[in-house]
Amino acid sequence: MAPKSDEPLHLSGPKPTFMRVLKTILIILLAVVAIICILGMIGPDTYRYERSATIAAPAESVYAHVSSLGAMDKWSPWNELDPNMKKTMEGTDGTVGATQSWEGNSDVGKGTQRIDSLAPNSFVRTRLMFKEPMESEGDALVELTPAGDSTKVTWAMVGENNFMSKVMCKFMDMDAMIGKDFEKGLGMLKAQVETAEAARKADLAAKTSGGYLIETVDRPELVYIGKRNRKVKWVDIGTFFGTNFPAAGAAIGAAKLEMTGAPTGLYWEWNEKDQTADMAAAMPVKGDANTKVADWETFVVPASKMLMTKYYGDYAKSMVAHEAMNGYIKEKGLTHYGNVIEEYVTDPMTEKDTTKWLTNIYYMVK
Repeated sequence: MAPKSDEPLHLSGPKPTFMRVLKTILIILLAVVAIICILGMIGPDTYRYERSATIAAPAESVYAHVSSLGAMDKWSPWNELDPNMKKTMEGTDGTVGATQSWEGNSDVGKGTQRIDSLAPNSFVRTRLMFKEPMESEGDALVELTPAGDSTKVTWAMVGENNFMSKVMCKFMDMDAMIGKDFEKGLGMLKAQVETAEAARKADLAAKTSGGYLIETVDRPELVYIGKRNRKVKWVDIGTFFGTNFPAAGAAIGAAKLEMTGAPTGLYWEWNEKDQTADMAAAMPVKGDANTKVADWETFVVPASKMLMTKYYGDYAKSMVAHEAMNGYIKEKGLTHYGNVIEEYVTDPMTEKDTTKWLTNIYYMVK
């Protein structure tokens, strides 16, 4: 039966249910906001994400691969994410203040990296400033720790967590995300360093004879003022030098000539039969063949390719270095000619420890 027109209508519908749902949503949102605020307040203030690898090379060899932005770029795990990434450099790479900027796709974003600190063979710190896809800053560290014949390399990222970072670290495993890239980069660094180290050792072995490293050098023409004796007995060489080096130095000073190096022994012949040497005690000077000092001889050693090695020890026991040099010449099929030159770098009057006496030995070869 239809209601009378003067009776009130009682409408039923979703209004009460909608209000309850809206209230529930608001409560949930408030709870989420409260949780986020709590997480933002209780999260860690700082972070450090790191990974390490042991590389079979000394720290100085590893350092060459981590001490410049260009070197680090060669083992960056992010390069393959955008082969067309644009990079620019400001300043002198390998020095504090050098800055590299990059800009690429969404995987690499946009930012800069600046060298802030360098400790040779030990430590490198760079400042990272990310601009896209999200702005943030932090420090990247490369720490080198000797480990016997190898080096432990630790790559780390450190910084301060802002409010959102504290929240995000509760929902995202940043250590795992960044650590994965660090492990990949360290793997590439290890391969590069160990390959280079193997090549270095092979090159070193090829230039080593009898335990002595022998380098090939191009020497310019050298002029000496000194005294030559064609029959100095081996046992008298020390006396020969002791008499003539000071006298030659005094004469050169009186002649107002400029000395250009250490006292030098010039050898033309080393006679095993009668144990004598054809040699000169001489001082290198700035000049030419026409440079003269009264009562002294002028010797000119022409510009040439020479083999050079460093000998540390008592001058009287340097024969082992000469034997190594002769062995190298024979092994490489070279021909020795002209002078053998010994430069007595260390003054035995001021350095009493004979193990620190340095003699540079040169052989003219072709």
